[in-house]
Amino acid sequence: MARKRYSDEDVLRLLREIELSLAEGLDVESACRKAGVSDATYYNWRKKFGGVSKSQLAEKKALEKENARLKRIVADLELDKLILKETLDYLKPRA
Repeated sequence: MARKRYSDEDVLRLLREIELSLAEGLDVESACRKAGVSDATYYNWRKKFGGVSKSQLAEKKALEKENARLKRIVADLELDKLILKETLDYLKPRA
């Protein structure tokens, strides 16, 4: 069976649908079947996205993007530092 990939927004929507089904009195297995996901997937999603709103999700994505950008900057600076250190060692007079 082909594996589906859901976007974070889709996951939040499906979690909300399952929560509404649970509130109507369905059990977890039936609510998950109705939404088209397994109950194991539901529990994993609930652990990862439980209590997260769309605005918090957007903020999380923005922070992850900023963190990746800062990590690239640090990596570039470390590379520059190593190059300068090697150049300095090469240019030092030997006694």
